[in-house]
Amino acid sequence: MNDKTGKEPKSVDRRSVLKSGGKLIGAATLMKAATALVPGGAWAAGSEGLEKTDLTLGIIPLTDCAPLVIAHEKGYFAKHGIKSQISKEASWANIRDKVSIGALDAAHMLAGMPIASSLGIGAIRKPTITSYSMDLNGNGITVSNELYDRMVEADPEAMAERPLSARALKKVIDADKAAGKNAMTFAMVFPVSTHNYEIRYWMADAGIDPDKDVRLIVIPPPQMVANLTAKNIDGYCVGEPWNERAVIAGIGKTLVTNHEIWNNNPEKVVGVNLDWAEKNPNTHMAMIRALVEAAQWMDQPENRLEVVEIISRKSYVNAPVDVVKMSMTGTFRYAIDEEPRPMPDFNVFYRYAATFPWRSHAVWFMSQMVRWGQIEEPLDIVKAAREIYRPDIYREAVKGLGIPVPTIDMKTEGTHAEGWTLDEATSPIAMGPDRFFNGDVFNPGKVLSYIDDFEVKNLAFAMDELSKLNT
Repeated sequence: MNDKTGKEPKSVDRRSVLKSGGKLIGAATLMKAATALVPGGAWAAGSEGLEKTDLTLGIIPLTDCAPLVIAHEKGYFAKHGIKSQISKEASWANIRDKVSIGALDAAHMLAGMPIASSLGIGAIRKPTITSYSMDLNGNGITVSNELYDRMVEADPEAMAERPLSARALKKVIDADKAAGKNAMTFAMVFPVSTHNYEIRYWMADAGIDPDKDVRLIVIPPPQMVANLTAKNIDGYCVGEPWNERAVIAGIGKTLVTNHEIWNNNPEKVVGVNLDWAEKNPNTHMAMIRALVEAAQWMDQPENRLEVVEIISRKSYVNAPVDVVKMSMTGTFRYAIDEEPRPMPDFNVFYRYAATFPWRSHAVWFMSQMVRWGQIEEPLDIVKAAREIYRPDIYREAVKGLGIPVPTIDMKTEGTHAEGWTLDEATSPIAMGPDRFFNGDVFNPGKVLSYIDDFEVKNLAFAMDELSKLNT
């Protein structure tokens, strides 16, 4: 039987089995050897059957690097025959480039990065895929104390709402324009980051054009707090712990989390080159199995403090345990003079089918890339999603783990204000809310109308050109 590369998978060498002086080998031993060579097995015993066993895995120092770090530190990679090495990188550009040239086997990636690499957005085109979603939620939008106070003065009613809209910010921006002041500067972590699309989505909902009314710049996550302190920026969108660092230091206040902007939105993925995946299918699936088991362990509340202790270390996030544990243990602090608020879903690693690479998520990210002119030529959006997000590989990898798996590749977002049950699965899956803060609904089957309905957008081509390829 051929595997997904079109090549015959490795099989047990009959001659080597018999070359033992005529000894009979027990059925249990044969079964163990066979199981080691079955890609969909629950555990590829040791390193047998893996095309590559030594893997270098890249991370950025954020709390959501945890699945890779925990799979390494707690022995899940080793259990599945992988000798892992974690490489902390300075920026998302480093991650992208090192995966592209093969210096990293796989990496912690922004959910939009495999799409951008495959389409050649902002870099040389390199087909890249993801078969594993690392987490849901995890980001926030934080502003300086000065800007926060101006927003309260401009619209105290809007600032008292939860979730917080950008209406007050719009009034401050309009006042600055009227006074002839320069546009304010906000930072996000990468042009194709979830953070970029979240802050744009949030601002644009209030009528702010993020390409004209503010300056949006790129700053690596660990440098956000220093730049806010130096007044180089007025605010930023970033993952934890870099919102809470500003709050605890008393130099900023968090306005809204991305969980509030879009409940249980996709955040990071594990990305690999397509050619790497084709050369190493068994290794790829063993990595996915290890990550799924790590995620299951991490989402058990009694294990979260140990997760915090591990990822806080200098070799990983390099932040105080008290800061990291805030969001990771289900609370979030918006301001130094406020008590932490319960937010149990701020970091979700396994629950709600969090590890499943939904193709509908890829379609949503491409809708935003089109909306903001990053995709410069019309394309078949769903076709691209099928090529880049690979739930087929995920399903094959987790066979034998006994976990429920979605039997569909796409789902509508924004229709559940409370928890719900996904029945289109091998067994029902408890899902979390998926509401957008403004009441939007995203149907991946109607992506063209979704894009066209946005009042604030900056497309690189006419919608009718896109329609020709997306019937």
